Amino acid sequence: MTMTELSLTTSDATRWAVAGFLARYREPTRSAYTLDLRSFLAWCTSNDRDMLHVTRAELELYLRHMEARGYAVATIARRFGTVATFYKYAVIDGLIPANPADAVTRPRISWEGQRRTVLHPLEFAALLTAARASGPVEHALIALLGMLGLRVSEACNADVSDLRYESGYELLHVIGKGAKPADIPLPIPVLRAVREAIGDRTSGPLLQTRTGRRLDRPAAARVVTRLARQAGVTHPISPHGLRRTFCTSGLIAGVTIRDMQHAMRHSDPRTTLRYDMAKTNLDRHAAHAVADYFAGMSTG
Repeated sequence: MTMTELSLTTSDATRWAVAGFLARYREPTRSAYTLDLRSFLAWCTSNDRDMLHVTRAELELYLRHMEARGYAVATIARRFGTVATFYKYAVIDGLIPANPADAVTRPRISWEGQRRTVLHPLEFAALLTAARASGPVEHALIALLGMLGLRVSEACNADVSDLRYESGYELLHVIGKGAKPADIPLPIPVLRAVREAIGDRTSGPLLQTRTGRRLDRPAAARVVTRLARQAGVTHPISPHGLRRTFCTSGLIAGVTIRDMQHAMRHSDPRTTLRYDMAKTNLDRHAAHAVADYFAGMSTG
């Protein structure tokens, strides 16, 4: 949201506050926060309120407004979280004396109850087969998302020059969330897919469309949707769903939570656990290990 996009009825102080808040973030976080604040700003404008003069009671009314519109609990929590963070920095910047969101009762989210799609291993295999038949760029995209767990922005922003060889491994250098760099080793199946997508090119985007342009996030999402339909996947799947598939499959395969946290590049292991969509997998239940432990001590 730029200064010119803010409502003409919004005060100059609020315009600068919003612009300064968004300037803290990089894409894609900035775009997500922009949408959240745009929604809140529209509500403030319709109720003749300035964002920097909203009270706790009015924020409670904003929550009731979103509930009445039928938004999912996760959506309400995310949008209100952005608003609360905006006020947090408004206090730090001395624009308001206190954060009106501090005492607001926020929606509680049961992460286990959220419908976050993830592919079964056989579904991912079918998706990979459909991608291979579709073309080298599609094949490389699905491999990068589902077998490396890349974010779609990381895959789309990668260049041919980001590939390098070190200590016996082909590495892909990516700039992750929060502008954090990472070097990720490419397993043989991923490396083959990437090399086929690159061909004889020595520069330019790693994932290049047939017209020679860089594959962008919306186009990548359309590719995933199309290939999933061709593979016979009956539930919706997104590029981020393939990142969840990577995490869930790795944990099922026996990767430790610490190693998966490192692979996902999460600062908190609790975030990694939210990506595990197979917590109820009975084969992984601790009862098996405990029973084997005690059985080994039994003499009968």
